[in-house]
Amino acid sequence: MQWDSNFRRSVILLCEHSDNGSFGLILNRTLTLVMEQVFDDLPGFSEEISWGGPVQPETLHFLHRLPDQLDGGIEVRPGVFWGGDFDLVKAGIRSGTISPDDIRFFLGYSGWSPGQLADEVGHGGWIVADSSEEFVFDTAEDAVWGQSMRSKGGSYTILANFPEYPSLN
Repeated sequence: MQWDSNFRRSVILLCEHSDNGSFGLILNRTLTLVMEQVFDDLPGFSEEISWGGPVQPETLHFLHRLPDQLDGGIEVRPGVFWGGDFDLVKAGIRSGTISPDDIRFFLGYSGWSPGQLADEVGHGGWIVADSSEEFVFDTAEDAVWGQSMRSKGGSYTILANFPEYPSLN
């Protein structure tokens, strides 16, 4: 099986997994774009946009921890919500009631057809770990991979500190 280099050391929050397929967002791939560059009606909101994955890169997705403020979100982990009413997002940003600490934006997503992700996991293509609200929103991008590996313990701790390109050391 050949692995997709798009996902090298990627940490993906799986938002949906069913008989119809799987959907997730990469937590550790920030783009060089900020929200005010993409939306003219959000001046001054310089929250970075992450690359959610290679599928439909023209689509915008968001994770938040504001279920009382943003209707329509789906809870994907305790305290972590995917999507919701984007007009409420923009209104909250303009009024200052939504903090960049409580919401993350992504262009594109990572997707798998029915059975594909289970097959890839079965062949060792993915390491499965738990996540939390704090991990999703409070962990610096450059620490996401290492923290994920350390949280698994044992031999995974070695991976947390292993250089990405050991031949260059």
